[in-house]
Amino acid sequence: MSDGIQDSAIFLLTLGENEAAEVLKYLGPKEVQKISMAMVELTNLSRDQIALVFHNFLVAAAEKTTIGMDSNNYIRNMLTKALGDDKASGMLDRIMHSTDTSGIESLKWMDPGAVAEMIGNEHPQIIATILVHLEADQAAAILKMLNERTRNDALLRISTLDGVQPVALRELNDVLGKLLSGGGKGKKSLRGGVSTAADILNFMGGTLEAEMIENVRSFDPELAQKIEDKMFVFENVLDVDDRGIQLILREVQSEALIFALKGASEELREKIFKNMSSRAAEMMREDLESKGPVKLSDVEANQKEILKVVKRLSDEGQIALSGKGDDAYV
Repeated sequence: MSDGIQDSAIFLLTLGENEAAEVLKYLGPKEVQKISMAMVELTNLSRDQIALVFHNFLVAAAEKTTIGMDSNNYIRNMLTKALGDDKASGMLDRIMHSTDTSGIESLKWMDPGAVAEMIGNEHPQIIATILVHLEADQAAAILKMLNERTRNDALLRISTLDGVQPVALRELNDVLGKLLSGGGKGKKSLRGGVSTAADILNFMGGTLEAEMIENVRSFDPELAQKIEDKMFVFENVLDVDDRGIQLILREVQSEALIFALKGASEELREKIFKNMSSRAAEMMREDLESKGPVKLSDVEANQKEILKVVKRLSDEGQIALSGKGDDAYV
């Protein structure tokens, strides 16, 4: 568990139910889940621990300004006045393509099995349009629960999807909104394409991942190659510099790393050991030797969890990654 998650859990626990609930309204599903799990695990907090968390909060808050708050409305109004409604709308679609489509957004809070049951009988194009608006790991979990034909067809459509027109997205969102007692406005989304397909495949697991890539290859070999070039697998951690490896190790639990390294090359293991203290590296080597044979599914599951950390650090700009090809993986 990262210090940030634990500190947030401590802070919210001490705020009181109503105040904590107001804060959680502004967080995404995964953030709420992580912080809630951390709250459950907290026991026997000392006054000093709580005081330190509040001190750090006050220091961080004192460094913030109001600049940037509610900037979306400011930018929207500024561009509309400068360019007119039509031109401003086109530009805003490009620079603010995080949508507030409440029907689709509601799916992010649902169990993958429930979502799969809800959309499994829809046209693959509709399924593809929905999945590109979800997190890659959730989309992958949903795809696993669909039948093989639908799964492969949906991925093919995801990889060739080049944006969703406003009217189509609005209609889709309205349907989902009614199903979920939601609502909201639809805006143009620029999601979809090769990168999105690669992100989802990264979370599918070995056998399914290979089968789905081969299905795309049977339709379009060049497209399959583009997807593979964008994918980031555990061995690509070799491309991360030493500072990046150290940042990753701070957020990964030892047990998860042991399982993940069971399926790693000797070169990658050595790179990991090199970025540990000599004592920690020695203990990790001993743990790897004493662990014995482990299930491939356990190795893949732990590698995927570590890749989530790697992807997040990359998205935050803390580490630099590259995929199998020459393009940056962002």
